[in-house]
Amino acid sequence: MDRFYGFDLGDAESAVTRFDKTKDLVPVVLPINEAKSFITAYALLRDGKLLIGEGACYAPDATKRKERFKSRFLTDPEAAKDVKSFASGVLGELYLNGELIKGDDCCFYIGCPAGWDKIAREEYRSIFEKTGYPPTKIISESRAALVSACQSKHLQVGYDILNKPVLVVDIGSSTTDFAYIMGGKEVELKTGGEVFLGGGVMDEILLEESLKASPNESKIRKIFEESEAWRSYCDFAARRLKEKYFSDEEYWSTNDCSQSVSIRQGLIPIKLVLKIDPEIADQLLNQKVERLSDRSFKEVFMESLVQAKAAIKEKQPELVFLTGGVSKMAIIRSWCQEVFEDAVVITCAEPEFSVASGLAWCGKIDDELKGFKEEVSALIDSSTVEQIVEKHISDLYRDAVETMVEPILEYVALPISERWRNGEIEKLSDIDPVMQEEIDTWLHTNEARALLMKPVAKWLKTVSFELEEYTMPICVRHNVPYSSLSLNSFLSMSDIEINVEAKNLFAVKEITWLIDATISIVVALLCGGGGIALIANGLPGIVAGAVVSLLILALGKDKMQEMLLNSNIPNPVRKVIPKSYLKARIDFISKQVKENLYEKLEQEKSQEISQRLAKEISVQIESCLAKMAEVVEIPLG
Repeated sequence: MDRFYGFDLGDAESAVTRFDKTKDLVPVVLPINEAKSFITAYALLRDGKLLIGEGACYAPDATKRKERFKSRFLTDPEAAKDVKSFASGVLGELYLNGELIKGDDCCFYIGCPAGWDKIAREEYRSIFEKTGYPPTKIISESRAALVSACQSKHLQVGYDILNKPVLVVDIGSSTTDFAYIMGGKEVELKTGGEVFLGGGVMDEILLEESLKASPNESKIRKIFEESEAWRSYCDFAARRLKEKYFSDEEYWSTNDCSQSVSIRQGLIPIKLVLKIDPEIADQLLNQKVERLSDRSFKEVFMESLVQAKAAIKEKQPELVFLTGGVSKMAIIRSWCQEVFEDAVVITCAEPEFSVASGLAWCGKIDDELKGFKEEVSALIDSSTVEQIVEKHISDLYRDAVETMVEPILEYVALPISERWRNGEIEKLSDIDPVMQEEIDTWLHTNEARALLMKPVAKWLKTVSFELEEYTMPICVRHNVPYSSLSLNSFLSMSDIEINVEAKNLFAVKEITWLIDATISIVVALLCGGGGIALIANGLPGIVAGAVVSLLILALGKDKMQEMLLNSNIPNPVRKVIPKSYLKARIDFISKQVKENLYEKLEQEKSQEISQRLAKEISVQIESCLAKMAEVVEIPLG
């Protein structure tokens, strides 16, 4: 797919962009009816023709006019029909101008407020699908604006957007939309400021004040009552004048800032002069209006900022990014700085096109991401990971053995021996099942897990560095940060912290063979499999030497050991064995256990290790890579 379209359908005005990866360096704004930013309005004429944009506001033979319908989408079922009609008109203009060719392999990225849930977004997407649009995807407008800024290098150099928390404030004509972005991913953020607070409130005040000052007030009001489209058109003109004033407030505060609008309703056009000065500018911000429950724009906006701050459960934003026409107002930036005092506050360079451009960028980025994921899948499907794991698996076992054997002897074997010495375990032969069960139990405790994580983390770092020889070129080819596929990026010195729902990725249960082997060998050495290794072996003179000698003469050595294993040796005899001796035996056996484990690992390496454990760990690493690739988002890179 070579072409990606961005459609910013706003409540007051809209814009369309296209990114052609075969020839464009940046998205290109496509004019609709010769206007790059066009009024979101449509009109049906008597002859059945559909008009969109400015012409729809004053077409004399219109049988139906509609505007500002997007803001009603969540509350008015009829708004969906209006969206469909307007979207149909835009699609027709694109085909008519040759900007879009039927059958083209392309897709549309269409913006929506960040506060819309999945159901609303899907309903919105289906409208465009039913209208005949190419494949369509719905993207948060706030995110699109930030993507646009990052791709155009508008953010200050050195700001690491992938790792820093960002709050995007998109001030539209009807809504103010908040989006919290952490680590390059958008986090759902619900605030009371997401609904029905926009620059349109100020436009209405400016229009109303201009009407009051007009000698044609009564005539114009009558026209507005008869034609909502003309009111909307004048409201749009007021918006443009407001943005002009606040883009250089210092200059216009001492110079005339006005615009004459010609309203054609009848034979003689009527003029309306729109004017803004410092006094009116103050009214726009501080005048209480009924639609805001008798509060001012400033009061509601400040309240929304405070709510947004309280709604952020993670780290507070280090960057507040403002977009939308109102965002150029210096006072808006100062209000944001007042609430988020520790953040850097910046504005979008071209608010009228930032969302549309960001949407087209998202298409190009998704295409790159698709190729990226395909290469990661190919790596996972190959034998590369298994080969790397098998190459280093012996190192993992040796480090694990060195780490785990002595704690097993100290925390399990020694206490069990002490329990036999104290008479809590009747016979030496009873030690076998107790030892096996308690070693298994202990190896699954948090304490044992923490110990095992150290050699695993150390080993995984070695494997990860070698794996990066394969993952890094994939990231380079698709403009993805190296850390996106680096297991080492998620490893600390003492634990494993893989941030893709895999905190327990290399837990004890995954290294099953090591546990099985350790249990079997330790039990064999400490219990009946080794005679009476822990207690009787090497104890001449301690367990009533003379009695033992007589028993050997009478029964033979094997029979004597069998009898001892199955006898309930009196407690006084057991007490003859000092604690220091048991501890010394543990220290001696530790070396034997390790040597036997190493020997067993070496003997069975080609079968057990390569076929069982290497496969288990390889599957876990591959699963981790797949999850990491799934959550990669390049838009902000």
